[in-house]
Amino acid sequence: MDFLSSFGVSPQAVVGVLVAVAVFTTLVSVAMPIIVGNPLKSRMKAVALEREQVRARERARLNAEKETRGASLRQREEGFAAKVVAVLDLKKALADEKTIQNLRVAGLRSKRALTMFLFARVVLSLAFLVLGALYIFGLGLLAESPFMLRLAVCVGVGYAGFYAPIIYVSNLKSKRILSITRAWPDALDLLLICVESGNSIEAAFRRVADEIGIQSVPLAEELVLLTAELSYLPERRQAYENLTQRTGLEAVRSVCMALIQAERYGTPLGTALRTLSQENRDARMNLAEKKAAALPPKLTVPMIVFFLPVLFAVIIGPAIIQTVGMP
Repeated sequence: MDFLSSFGVSPQAVVGVLVAVAVFTTLVSVAMPIIVGNPLKSRMKAVALEREQVRARERARLNAEKETRGASLRQREEGFAAKVVAVLDLKKALADEKTIQNLRVAGLRSKRALTMFLFARVVLSLAFLVLGALYIFGLGLLAESPFMLRLAVCVGVGYAGFYAPIIYVSNLKSKRILSITRAWPDALDLLLICVESGNSIEAAFRRVADEIGIQSVPLAEELVLLTAELSYLPERRQAYENLTQRTGLEAVRSVCMALIQAERYGTPLGTALRTLSQENRDARMNLAEKKAAALPPKLTVPMIVFFLPVLFAVIIGPAIIQTVGMP
């Protein structure tokens, strides 16, 4: 008291300051939870709001695309190609479930694509047959050969035109599968980051689709379509199964099965995605090592044909020149 009195401070003032500090601390302790709120609740609310926005946006986009596609299909299906396919009943004669699946994996999912595929097979077979007959019988190609051989060559050329659309679809399918296979492990890593950061599965897939488009456009397209189906279809299982059918990859099938099981049984999604991501990275590395191991045998024949003659010419050439030039 004497020490405080020497500075002109009364004990009542000190007690008043301590009481004010205690009251202020009590008020802050009581009011802080009310002011700040529940971070988890606000975060879940934001995620749910984003999910509803994505769902509404994708539903509106799908409805607009469905109306536009339906109108365009009705207009285009009345064209010449559709009439030829309908008159010859090519969908029943040439199209089966495997053909539709190959077109779907190649990225040709519309009915118009199937119609043009069947029409191209017929038109190209006739065009190749006519061109082959023109060259062989009209211009005299293979004139020394028997008639049956020339006829067989014409039929073979026509069959090549009939088979050409299948080769085109097969190449397109292979390129699309290769692009998706290379980018799929990276997409799983991004999906794992998005899921562990608290995003919903629809928002995670949409975010991954936006980021992975730089590396693989087909995979980004499939993920955007998956996001739309997750928001539009009544069952999420159907959306995952559709993704498996559109890609035709076992790695995608395993991830979709893990997502279905996680949703049905409530298993941790992050652990499954981390394991699957590591497995896909190992598979991609094994594929690269396999191609690297197969490179030396493939280089043997080019080296023998192209490098050794030049090497022999460089080594033996001067000696031959000196030998020939000697008197």
